[in-house]
Amino acid sequence: MEEFMKSNLNFSSRVANLNPYIPGEQPKDREYIKLNANENPYPPSPKVVEELSHFIKNNEMKMGLYPDPDSTELRKSIAEHINKTGGCMNNPQKLKNPVSENMIFCGNGSDEVLSFVFFTFFDKVIIPEHTYSFYPVYCDYYGIKLEKIPLNSDFTLNKDLMLEKSKESSGLIFANPNAPTSLTLSNDEIRQMIKNYPKDKVFVVDEAYADFSNDSAIPLLEEFDNLVIVRTFSKSMCGAGMRLGYLVASEKIISVIKTAKNSFNHFPVDSLTQCFGINSCKNTDYYIECTKKIVNSRQDFCEFLKNNNWFFYESSTNFVLAKKDGLQGKQIYEAIKKEGVLVRHFSTKGIEDFVRISIGTECQMEKLKQIMSTL
Repeated sequence: MEEFMKSNLNFSSRVANLNPYIPGEQPKDREYIKLNANENPYPPSPKVVEELSHFIKNNEMKMGLYPDPDSTELRKSIAEHINKTGGCMNNPQKLKNPVSENMIFCGNGSDEVLSFVFFTFFDKVIIPEHTYSFYPVYCDYYGIKLEKIPLNSDFTLNKDLMLEKSKESSGLIFANPNAPTSLTLSNDEIRQMIKNYPKDKVFVVDEAYADFSNDSAIPLLEEFDNLVIVRTFSKSMCGAGMRLGYLVASEKIISVIKTAKNSFNHFPVDSLTQCFGINSCKNTDYYIECTKKIVNSRQDFCEFLKNNNWFFYESSTNFVLAKKDGLQGKQIYEAIKKEGVLVRHFSTKGIEDFVRISIGTECQMEKLKQIMSTL
């Protein structure tokens, strides 16, 4: 960006205000165990891989034709998956009031879906101080005013202050469970927040990690027309490489989001990714098994941290935020990286002494524990 700004080329004034998102490290100089990007350590269901191979071999013409712009079959499949699990594969419960495909919107990863949410609903938005770091990027991109609300001393959301500040904004958004803190609000807490929130503003909950917790806010959709829930196939559905996300909300909200989408990209989800999503939703039991393995590994890892004098927050995600007295976060990150494992370190004030550790396979976590036990 700096070199571009110094060039003789003309560029829009908007570009000068951008501060791009920095993803987890993707090194190419050597092989690492990657526990820094909250990816799922398990592959997609073998049946999904088989269906993708079949699609490629037997649908050559579909590769040269535009995909279904409305992702019709995919939305039906997502609705069936949600209705079966209740939106939480760690604690699957059939929804009493099912969602329909008309309450689903699909996009290229939840990042694109979130982008449409920011563009469509926010002129000024309220977010927690520490949360998904892409939210401020969207604000820069669209020229949206932003106010960050400090977390409580125990890293929980300051719900009262967020609600108070929301009166002066066009809406709020937070991740639940939150990233990078890994903490979650219960549905009772969310319900109480929305009851005290303006009914003419959207209340957005980013549920990228909800499958690893004990609940999802999806059952609350029948109570609140202004609730918007964003979800992804990147985490619990083993699909970070396929770029598929979706939104669940009232049909009225979906209609408005579609207007934004069709003004930007009429064909967002390609045919192969739609095939991936449809067949992933048909293999829910496999992903429930993967989710429970990750949760069990998380619990085992937290027990290790506790026994080795690490401080950590009780996680409801597929990662853990941890630190150790006497060690700087960057020191921890570098020491672990030296041994061939990548974790995530943030230089952001307030969390700079922590590292965020994604939960890997049992074998990967055993190696990490060996490294961390020497620190």
